[in-house]
Amino acid sequence: MRTVRVAQTFEASVPEAERRWYDTSHWADWVDGLDRVLEVDGDWPNVGASVTWESGPAGRGQVTERVVDRHPLTGQTLEVQDDSIRGRQSVTFTAAAPGVEIALSLEYELKRRSIITPIVDALFIKRAMAVSMGLTVSRFGAGLHARHR
Repeated sequence: MRTVRVAQTFEASVPEAERRWYDTSHWADWVDGLDRVLEVDGDWPNVGASVTWESGPAGRGQVTERVVDRHPLTGQTLEVQDDSIRGRQSVTFTAAAPGVEIALSLEYELKRRSIITPIVDALFIKRAMAVSMGLTVSRFGAGLHARHR
């Protein structure tokens, strides 16, 4: 499995950041590529619950995220799957000056593999995922900052 990780620090408290992160009604504002949330199933954001969302036309298609671990005020781990990948995505909330560090990581594997997959992954896919995750965390932080003011 390949791993991508991004982290940024924002002026807000851990509880504020966690509350906003888990609020699926605002995901379209900050999750890169997300067009709309299709379904929230179970006691989101707790273990066993899932969210299914859809990207825009050039995106990932339908994405399902199922909670496999959660520690309040610390973070959450999801099993993530779409047409191209399967993996585990984790978010952590850590108190850090001047407020909270949000770290997002994704361990993934490509569903369709060929002899050139490792090269394509290293040169294009992993980089694209890092950019997308960075945009997600940045947009999240911008919204968090606006609400915090």
